[in-house]
Amino acid sequence: MADKNGPDGTGETGRGKQHETGIRDEDLERRRRELEASLATRLPNRLEGKDDAKAGSAAGYGQAVKLSSEFIAGVVVGAGIGWIIDRMAGSSPWGLIVFLLLGFGAGILNVMRSAGVVAEFGQGDKSRSGRDDSK
Repeated sequence: MADKNGPDGTGETGRGKQHETGIRDEDLERRRRELEASLATRLPNRLEGKDDAKAGSAAGYGQAVKLSSEFIAGVVVGAGIGWIIDRMAGSSPWGLIVFLLLGFGAGILNVMRSAGVVAEFGQGDKSRSGRDDSK
């Protein structure tokens, strides 16, 4: 009579293990598909968030460069005008000091306008007075 022990000596034949392995494989395959479906719904949102964050930081850097150049331009132009006036009028260093301070003020005003804190000249907020004077 043949021995009922399988090839590994556990008492099970190879057929039972193959059936059990097949069930496990089907279960794993089903779970893998569910996981892929779940990730597919979540993954595009994550990628869009990363792109938005990169775009936001790039826009932030661009805004910072724009505002700093607005300020520096005001100060440099004021100092340059003051230096030229000092050379022509011989009033050194008063022209440079006065126009450097004026350039500093103009630079701050330009930054505030670019940031939207202060309205452009002639574009005042009409909602404060409660009436529209343009009619």
